[in-house]
Amino acid sequence: MTMSYEQAVAALIEAGRRLDARGWAPATSGNYSARLDDGSVALTVSGRHKGRLTGDGIMRVDLDGRPLTAGKPSAEADLHLALYRLFPEAGAVLHGHSPQAVGLSRATEADGITLAGHEMLKAYPGHTTHAAEVRLPIVDNSQDMAVIEAAIRPALLVPGAIPAYLIRSHGLYAWGKDVDEAERVLEATEWMIAAELAEASFRRAWTR
Repeated sequence: MTMSYEQAVAALIEAGRRLDARGWAPATSGNYSARLDDGSVALTVSGRHKGRLTGDGIMRVDLDGRPLTAGKPSAEADLHLALYRLFPEAGAVLHGHSPQAVGLSRATEADGITLAGHEMLKAYPGHTTHAAEVRLPIVDNSQDMAVIEAAIRPALLVPGAIPAYLIRSHGLYAWGKDVDEAERVLEATEWMIAAELAEASFRRAWTR
């Protein structure tokens, strides 16, 4: 589901405000994008506070990352574009920096965590029951986006993979057919991460 540039700007500005209000976009962190009806991508520019985005905080690039309008693309533009190339059905990508997601990624050296039994699993496309489990992949951080892309690609192509992954010490990526679905995936995943951390904390407290 693609949209015009004007529609994408409005949708990404609103998403930025909502994600910032939840504490998932501190300082100038995070980046958001949407696929446009002409095949290009609307993308947040580098160095803007996502809770105070305006129209000039979003630019257009092609699928190879070449700027089509004025602005400096987000440093992580290549990770967005990789998802659009990998998943033609993806219409939007949102990347947040919540303390819960970052904390969980730092608390384990595993390459992913299992999310099971959560009602919020039904927020993922194609999932209709809480009686399921999914794998949330975790990839090590790097300043080289090509390194991250190469490392995470196999996990994203596993049958049944969810449209989300964590970069260790960095934050969560989520995508969907449009901005609304990408935000739903991000929010549900963030909720399950927080629930997993709360459960682990309660278990430790009760077994002392």
